[in-house]
Amino acid sequence: MDRLTELFRKFAGCEPSSCTLLPLSGSARKYYRMTSGGTTAIGVIGTNLKENKAFLTIDAQMRSQGINAPQVYGVSPDGMAYIQEDLGDGQLFEILKPSIAAGEYSEQHMQLLRKTIAALPSLQFKVAKGLDWGICFPDRAFNERMVNFDLNYFKYDFLKLTGIEFDEIRLQDDFDALREDSLHCVTDTFMYRDFQARNVMIKNGEPCFIDFQGGRKGPVQYDLASFLWNAGTHFPAGMRSELENVYIDALGEYVKVDRDEFYANYRLITLVRLLQEMGAYGFRGYIERKQLFIDCVPTALGCIRELTAEPFERYPYLTGVLRTLANDWTPLQ
Repeated sequence: MDRLTELFRKFAGCEPSSCTLLPLSGSARKYYRMTSGGTTAIGVIGTNLKENKAFLTIDAQMRSQGINAPQVYGVSPDGMAYIQEDLGDGQLFEILKPSIAAGEYSEQHMQLLRKTIAALPSLQFKVAKGLDWGICFPDRAFNERMVNFDLNYFKYDFLKLTGIEFDEIRLQDDFDALREDSLHCVTDTFMYRDFQARNVMIKNGEPCFIDFQGGRKGPVQYDLASFLWNAGTHFPAGMRSELENVYIDALGEYVKVDRDEFYANYRLITLVRLLQEMGAYGFRGYIERKQLFIDCVPTALGCIRELTAEPFERYPYLTGVLRTLANDWTPLQ
């Protein structure tokens, strides 16, 4: 805290009069709202120097390209703490929250969602321009190793906790095929990695982006899947379809889009993303006992159920396991 206090003093010219820890989510990073009179900033204490460097570098790249991201006011000499612009309390998830259960969104909500989705291709292409991928954390790209990590995250931190019996050899055969296919989707674009409504702030009616420190080079479909298939928001299928079209129209400004190819890759990448999410819900929820993640499991199973209603012919055993999980297994409490 001494580091944050010193950074705030240099920024504001005075000591903070209050310093409030903001609610924690998935990571161990700590965020504080620091205020003095009418001056406010967000103080951040990270746990990994490379992760902090990734955030600071990507943030600078975003802002240089006209992408809405928080301005960084100062960084501690050891690089483990920094203060940034306070974007307020307009988290997109909280704005949408009253409508999520019923799945009925106002036109105002839809306008915010359309703006957010339409901004995504610009972010993916502009941030990639000249970015040193070597600063990305924990790795530079959505590559073989990273996909293996995500698939094993699902197997060891979720599937094995369920007690469902499965053939590891047959499952690995399908994992190998899924990994190979997903790597064919990678483009020279920035993949936000955790693009979701909790990481979008609305300021003056415009989306601003936060928590992109896990970004790396990867397929454009990944971020769309992260947002539209997220269990925390679980958008209705018709609404997802509308927003997919908004995204594809915006993507067309940067590259010619073959819709059939796009959707084939999108469905495949959605499967990879959902498996990664299930691993996170198992680890953060069932192992670390964070209720936010436990509460998402039933909805995530609904996403799995919907996605596997049409079987993945290349991954028949994985499809069967996921259908058993979604249809016959009772979520842990």
